Amino acid sequence: MILATLIDYLESIAPLSYQESYDNSGLIVGQPDDEVDQAIISLDCTEEVVDEAIRLGCRLIIAHHPIVFKGLKRFNANSYVERVVMKAIKHDIALYAMHTNLDNVYEGVNKKIAEKLNLQRLSILLPKTGLLHKLVVFVPKEQAGQLRSALFKAGAGHIGNYSDCSFGVLGTGTFKAGMGTNPYVGSVGESHQEHEERIEVLYPQDKERQILVAMYEAHPYEEVAYDIYTLQNKHHQVGSGMIGNLAEPMEELQFLELLKQRLKTGVIRYTQLKGESIQRIAVCGGSGGFLLPQAIRQGADIFVTADYKYHEFFDAEKKIVIADVGHFESEQFTQELLLEIIQKKFPNFAVRLTGVNTNPINYYI
Repeated sequence: MILATLIDYLESIAPLSYQESYDNSGLIVGQPDDEVDQAIISLDCTEEVVDEAIRLGCRLIIAHHPIVFKGLKRFNANSYVERVVMKAIKHDIALYAMHTNLDNVYEGVNKKIAEKLNLQRLSILLPKTGLLHKLVVFVPKEQAGQLRSALFKAGAGHIGNYSDCSFGVLGTGTFKAGMGTNPYVGSVGESHQEHEERIEVLYPQDKERQILVAMYEAHPYEEVAYDIYTLQNKHHQVGSGMIGNLAEPMEELQFLELLKQRLKTGVIRYTQLKGESIQRIAVCGGSGGFLLPQAIRQGADIFVTADYKYHEFFDAEKKIVIADVGHFESEQFTQELLLEIIQKKFPNFAVRLTGVNTNPINYYI
């Protein structure tokens, strides 16, 4: 397979524009036109994982965490990051990362955690804003139907679980075609009035290019009048964390035992129990402490995440139970998620989970 084919599919599910500003998701080592015949999936790209790829003759490693977060000024093998990158380049192995862009999509990392806990009625804990755009375009009313259909087909007009959503209002457009033009209606040098429809549709920003291409192809005018607005509406399919409910309430310690078993963690650090049953659960893979106010606001009984510092546990203030399960433990099932995503689309492509345990933390129990 050409690497770009796989990348295009992965980024159609988790667009790079959805990653956080500090992140470095995407193709880190390699070229899009490289040929790859198999891939290894890992949470982290360590030297041991690269050695595994070399041993198996694998030319692609797909990791959740990017091996490179900050700029590298030297390649002297003085750090594990430099050694990994140098070894991958030397052995012609491509490195690709899907990090916070995969965290932030509905069908991503946090839904996988929620599935492990059998949560129901799921929704994103903190939806992002600024990712939705509105297209306003003016078209002769006779062609309004075909233009709408083209925009819908290109991905516009989705609001929640509703599709083909638009708004239209009739009006009168005026113009005068200048020399060298080929007007669809009217005549060169003469003022013209046309009964037009104003069509408005919403769309996610990552689909903008394909929607504009569809608009130009379906529109009869050689000069299309349109406006694009960035909206502050919440995008309920993109954002941080997830919240849902257990089918039945559980005692607090009973749920912590369930959490330990389902997330395969050696230890759970948690705040003072409230002596109440647990049913509404907020989760965030990795470092999710910034979502605590949102979890409290949405009525979560417990917040499952990782990387809590000592003083941050006090922020629970007996309003909620914080359960820190460990960073690796909270995200380990991302490997399964990536495997499922790739195998569903490319069932004949050889992809496997790494045999290396990349968790840098051990527990003495």
